Formats: sequence, C-alpha cells, structure tokens
Amino acid sequence: MFDFCTDPAALSGLSWLSCYLTTGKHLSIYWSVGTVLLLLAITAPVALLFGFGGATAARAHFAPLRWLGRGYIALVRGVPDIAFFLFFVIALDQGFEWLRHKVKCPDWDQPVRQGNDFVVCAEAKLPLGNAAQWVHETYGFFLAVLTFAIVFGAFAANVLYGAMRAVPRAQMETAEAYGMTPRQSFWRILVPQMWVYALPGLSNLWMVLIKATPLLFLLGVEDIVYWARELGGAKTARFTDYPHPDWRMWYFLALLVFYLGFTRVSELVLERIMKRLTHGQATLGGEAQRKAA
Repeated sequence: MFDFCTDPAALSGLSWLSCYLTTGKHLSIYWSVGTVLLLLAITAPVALLFGFGGATAARAHFAPLRWLGRGYIALVRGVPDIAFFLFFVIALDQGFEWLRHKVKCPDWDQPVRQGNDFVVCAEAKLPLGNAAQWVHETYGFFLAVLTFAIVFGAFAANVLYGAMRAVPRAQMETAEAYGMTPRQSFWRILVPQMWVYALPGLSNLWMVLIKATPLLFLLGVEDIVYWARELGGAKTARFTDYPHPDWRMWYFLALLVFYLGFTRVSELVLERIMKRLTHGQATLGGEAQRKAA
C-alpha cells in the first residue's frame, strides 16, 4: 500500500483507485492468478503422464492391463466433470485418512463409518488439526492437481491412443524387419512419430483445461473467480474502508481479458510446436511446409 493511503476517505480519482487495488484483499486475487498458473504448469505434465500410461495400457497385449487402461478412459470420460470433482476429492481425502488411520491407530475399536460421518483418530487427519494454514492450503492444492490430472489424463489417454493407431503400420513393420524388438519399435518409432497426430487433440485439451480452472472453488481453493465475486460485490463503509457499488461485471470482464490473452498466447506457442513437429514429416502439415519452401 502507498504512503498516501492512510486515510481512504480523503482520497479520490486515481489515488483512491490505486490504494483500492493494492489492499490486502486485492493481493489475494493477484496470488490466485499465480495459483492458477502453477496449477496449469503442474497439472499439464502430470495429466500427460496419466494419459500416456492409460494409452499404453489400452494397447497392451496383456488383457487385464488392457482392460484397466480402457476402463480408466471410458469411466472418467463418461462422468461429468463437476460430479467427478465433487465425489472423487471426498473419496480421495477419505482414502488417504483411512490408510493413515490403519497405520497410526491399529487399536481403534470404533467403526470408521458412523452414519453419515467419517471418523478417524486425530493422528490420521489430513492435514492435522494443529497444522499451519499453509499446510491446509498446500494439501488442498495437491488434491486439486491430482484430481485435474486424473480427469484430463483420461482425455489425453484417448487422444494418445488414437495417435498411436494413426502412425502408419508400414513403419512399424519396417522396424521389425530391421530386427528391432517390440520395445525398441515402440520407443524409437511409434512414440516419436505419434506426437504430430496427437498435438491437435492435446492442444484442444489444453484450452479446455485452462477454461476448467474455475472449478477450483469446488475443491476449496480460492481461485480467481472466487475473489472476483467476493471483491466485486457491493461494499459499504460499514464493512470496508473502500466502499463501492456492485462491480462484479468489471471484475469478470478483467477475467475475460485474462483468459482470452492466455489462450491466445497458448495458440501461438502450440502453433510453433506444431510447425516444428511436422517439419519433414509425411503429413499434410509437413507437405505444406515442403511446398512453401
């Protein structure tokens, strides 16, 4: 906060606005922007890892592993995201606490399920009741990352599975003819070439992931949308030093600009990656680059 912000009632115009936008509450919305960007930075590679594992399992020769991969793709893709977020986070949290309860409180003689309540010993709670606030926030963020990764990993698995099938079979047969083992053919031929077929679908999935970040409020994480609603609502002098009418429209307009700008930057980056991947490839994109050159 600036030095001239000591008496908000005496301010007006840009001075009032600059003090208003640098209050402790507004620092929270700026931090929430960093939270969203951090979530995307961590979730994207983790979801891609889930997707690669699911796609690899779905095409495995071992039947139980193939059923597991295809079941994961079908189950998660078939459940609405909101329903999955509401159910899975609770189930995941209780699953962690139940495992800790079995290890830390083996002498517990009461049922864990008591009606609608889930009761474990105090040592098994996650996080502990006396833990610092940052521990609670970090744990909630961890659950958010894991949930987003599992949900979008299933969609990524479907995209990668289709990309693996799109690689010409003749190339795999050529690798076998040169004496490559199935493992070598997979890592040296199939995986490097599948990305050019997978990137269009993965880029769409990245855009959907960006637009899905407001679902963080379902997981108890105070995201940009939460703070835009809280700060934009009408405030009176009785509750704040900076009273104002309902400004939610302007806050949500700022969010609109933020998301549009972020998606536009993403489009430019993905376009450059696509050009790099298709260079020299026997695809429509690669052929277009060859003709242009």
